[in-house]
Amino acid sequence: MLTINGREKRVCSGLSRRDLIRAGGLGMFGLNLPTLLAAEQAQTHGFDPGLPFPKGRVKSVLFLFLFGGPSQLETFDLKPEAPEKIRGPFKPIASRTPGLHISEHLPRTAALSDKLAVLRSMTHPHNDHNACHYLQTGHAWTRSASGGSDVGAKSTDWPAMGSVVEYVSRHSADGHTRTFPDYVYLPNRLGHLQGYDRTGQYGGWLGNSYNALATDIRRRDKQDNPFFRECTEEELDFRIKGLVGRKEISLDRLDQRRDLLSQFDESRRQVEANRDFNGYGNIQQRALDLVTSDQIRGALDIQKEKAALRDRYGRHLFGQSVLMGRRMIEAGCRFVTVIWDAPDGYSWDSHRNSDDVRDHLVPKFDQSFSALLTDMEDRGLLDETLVVAVGEMGRTPNANGDWGRGHWSYCFPCVLAGGGVRTGITYGKSDKNAGYPLENPVSPEDLAATIYNSLGISHEIQLPDAAGRPVSIVDGGTPLYGLFS
Repeated sequence: MLTINGREKRVCSGLSRRDLIRAGGLGMFGLNLPTLLAAEQAQTHGFDPGLPFPKGRVKSVLFLFLFGGPSQLETFDLKPEAPEKIRGPFKPIASRTPGLHISEHLPRTAALSDKLAVLRSMTHPHNDHNACHYLQTGHAWTRSASGGSDVGAKSTDWPAMGSVVEYVSRHSADGHTRTFPDYVYLPNRLGHLQGYDRTGQYGGWLGNSYNALATDIRRRDKQDNPFFRECTEEELDFRIKGLVGRKEISLDRLDQRRDLLSQFDESRRQVEANRDFNGYGNIQQRALDLVTSDQIRGALDIQKEKAALRDRYGRHLFGQSVLMGRRMIEAGCRFVTVIWDAPDGYSWDSHRNSDDVRDHLVPKFDQSFSALLTDMEDRGLLDETLVVAVGEMGRTPNANGDWGRGHWSYCFPCVLAGGGVRTGITYGKSDKNAGYPLENPVSPEDLAATIYNSLGISHEIQLPDAAGRPVSIVDGGTPLYGLFS
């Protein structure tokens, strides 16, 4: 079984999402959750988003984050006319998109390129992995005066796009009717397979209660890379321990939870005396509803999928996580992030050579991504879901002697599909060496604004920070309206 993973830091309510789900496994889920829900309900700071989601082009976003930096020259922006030291060992193949030079190791995606918009001009100046904060939030990660590292997430970080969606959802007019988390993170927290806690994936200054519902699949040992191999059913158990059906909880157990709630309420009364908790009984009921949620439990059971479909996605960790991402979308989640992490310390961060890029990274992405698009279209989900595939940067035009490439954030690709996106097109253009944009540069702010806009969330809205001061969710980004039909 898996646990929900999050940070140990606390917000004003004193609780984190990790605490909540752990409490569920201990039979105390209802004890902690009402306090947090009530605190958040009482602390809207006057935020009134109206009804943002009905105005959106899409209902959900599936964000595929390829951490480490996929090479533009080995994926979606090959340069066959460039000098040999730049163009790399891979050859372009025909696709259904005019002018798209796509890698020979992406044949399934090439056959579906008429369903894609390929951005070839993503760019930003933060040429290291702390850009994972930038791409997931739309805000550049700022190093503190004392230095600091991107592997130490903090409560002062900017909130992830998914956390913003979760916040807006909870404070919308229909927020009280939502029965499924609106921010889910799969298959593990970014960096946790390396022992890191990378920035950009959390609620940041919005508070830990807006962290994603995140599964926590682990590797077998320090040398293992489950993204590169088939995984067993035991390893792919995405279900959350402690989330059991109502039929499996006796009345005595529910009564015990209510009793614990009463005891906890009494002990917290003095601490919370200055807060106005309206509708507390309703919040208690919501807690009990969540702990007995058959919907969540069932959605996280990947064995409900047919074996043939699971094979199409690939039995490796990325493939099964992408399939689980589709299940989360189908269950009603509004923002799902699926990461390809770097348990070996490299993966998409391909400094050493192109062997892993050729043998694992590109072909397994090709398998899972193409399966996802076909599956979602077959289920009628693609038109109402924006699918985004991107890394935090690209790779250097000049390769080393073994065809490894260094960090390069100045020009890299992003792929969009579904959700009214104009398909079979390329957007932006790089120079002859895929080093810098020549046309239509796209910043992470622009991408974030585009994603928010697709959901019907204005990129100009402001949310309250920890001190209650209004802060813009995107600073200067412009939605790419021309990408949508």
